[in-house]
Amino acid sequence: MSLKSVIRPGDNLKIDGIPLPVIGPARVYVCGITPYDTTHLGHASTFIWTDLAARVLRLCGAHVDVCRNVTDVDDHLIAAARARQVSWQSLATQETYRFERDMTDLRIGRPSFEPRSHDHVEEVISLGAVLIERGLAYQRNGSVYFKGAKVPERAGVCRADALALTAATSAHSNEADDPLDVAIWQRSTDQDPRWPSPWGQGRPGWHAECAAMALATFGPSIDLHGGGSDLRFPHHAYEAALSEALTGVRPFSRAWMHVGAVRFDGEKMAKSTGNLVFVHDLVDRCSIGAIRLMVLSRRWQDDWDFDDATLAAASSDIDDLWRGHKEGVDHNSARRQVVEALLDDLDVPRALTVAREAGGEVLSDLGELLGLHGSAAQWDRPVSS
Repeated sequence: MSLKSVIRPGDNLKIDGIPLPVIGPARVYVCGITPYDTTHLGHASTFIWTDLAARVLRLCGAHVDVCRNVTDVDDHLIAAARARQVSWQSLATQETYRFERDMTDLRIGRPSFEPRSHDHVEEVISLGAVLIERGLAYQRNGSVYFKGAKVPERAGVCRADALALTAATSAHSNEADDPLDVAIWQRSTDQDPRWPSPWGQGRPGWHAECAAMALATFGPSIDLHGGGSDLRFPHHAYEAALSEALTGVRPFSRAWMHVGAVRFDGEKMAKSTGNLVFVHDLVDRCSIGAIRLMVLSRRWQDDWDFDDATLAAASSDIDDLWRGHKEGVDHNSARRQVVEALLDDLDVPRALTVAREAGGEVLSDLGELLGLHGSAAQWDRPVSS
């Protein structure tokens, strides 16, 4: 791998201003899917970017363990299963299979770990019990709530905004002492998924599920946490707060990748709005390389708008890329500039500019690293020279 040949001792990836030198395995946790209607381009953008982060870490010689969860115990999933008159387990299994097929199509490396919420119920119960004992959570009529009044301040969100964001993304109960207190455990009706607990039959709360899966997989801290920008608050803020309250280790994650939102028809692409562009439809319309180039031709933090013209431009751009790639010269200076751009917060636009000017193997090697051609399998392991 010729890009590997210009890596220097001490080179490491910097994400959002935070360098990630790694001794031992690099622990990357990516918020996965709630499997009831997958996979749209908003999902794909997050997973393509975090896949690239893992590839660049491996390029630097790190052993990278990626954990990508499946939230298969969720109120939206339960509601969707009822509407379709199928069991929640059946719907989750079907949609998870479709998601994994989409990830393979997009050349996204398989995660080292893929925990599912229903396998970590006991860990959520333990989390709730410990935090109650420490006075950081309380029980109300079979549900357990985490005291969350201080979470927004640490996340840099004022209380008014926090209340609005929390109300828009989470299920709530009037039983909580404070509207910013979130459920670690919520009681279930006979029609809901339910497990026995010290507080009665119930199921995990959303934020607690992710905290439990991350802690069970990686222990008290991780190196990089990825997810969509819409998860910054409340989900990631509460996930971190719950984990740190349990372990006492801060920060829960050394760095965060909150990938910019994809907009369609003027609104953020989301299940709640229904303005979805599905990966399986895009795959029928253009090459995988064009889809990845469309996503990666910007900074990962940036929101952007999808439309047919954007897709057509990416398809044309990737054709132009390979038509001219043999005309340049192969030299280590260009390779080094490409690597430096990628290590600097995954600056793909700068790396592409350098590689286009150099052409030849430099452009081809960058295309392989970005997943514009080649396969995902070789990026599931450390990169050899």
